[in-house]
Amino acid sequence: MGSALAFATNLFGLKCRVFMVKASYEQKPYRRILMETWNAEVIPSPSKMTESGRRILEKDPDCPGSLGIAISEAVETAIKNENAKYSLGSVLNHVLLHQTVVGLEVKKQMELLDLKPDMMIGCVGGGSNFAGFCYPFVRDAMKGEMELIAVEPKACPTLTAGEYRYDYGDTAKLTPLLLMYTLGHEFIPPPIHAGGLRYHGDAPSLCLLLTSSPP
Repeated sequence: MGSALAFATNLFGLKCRVFMVKASYEQKPYRRILMETWNAEVIPSPSKMTESGRRILEKDPDCPGSLGIAISEAVETAIKNENAKYSLGSVLNHVLLHQTVVGLEVKKQMELLDLKPDMMIGCVGGGSNFAGFCYPFVRDAMKGEMELIAVEPKACPTLTAGEYRYDYGDTAKLTPLLLMYTLGHEFIPPPIHAGGLRYHGDAPSLCLLLTSSPP
């Protein structure tokens, strides 16, 4: 999401500030350099630039960050600056619908090859990758014509170990409450994989789909 936003804002001559999960910031220097090449300002999160970031660093100076913390810092920045707009790339339902262009392309390609998959597998962090890939095939899955399999990291098992309840989408509780499977908005897993796969909850529509699925 940060790379896409940096590219788009550069095309339109807009300033862009990306709060990048500190673990990913340190693990993915080329991703950071790519965004900076497009004139984006990339900040490792948690940072000292926001109140929410400073509070977290006071408790844990070595905090590896999380997507929930990065969202808090970005939302806080947008709230305090009337010229700033907040943009996100996962979790909320409208984002998932935008990303279904990927699955629609896959479906069209399958039709051109006269093939129909019997199984679709996608990774789940906040839900956008899986949904973008698999949502266009949900109707087929509900008819029993195929199977959709969501895979998530064991260190951040939101769908398999989270509670289905209302929770905040960010650590500082600046976002509206969302009905989703959640490990708690303060959850910070070990920094062993991509920042996006370390989110404490999942997209409401994906969680609803899971609760409606047969065992």
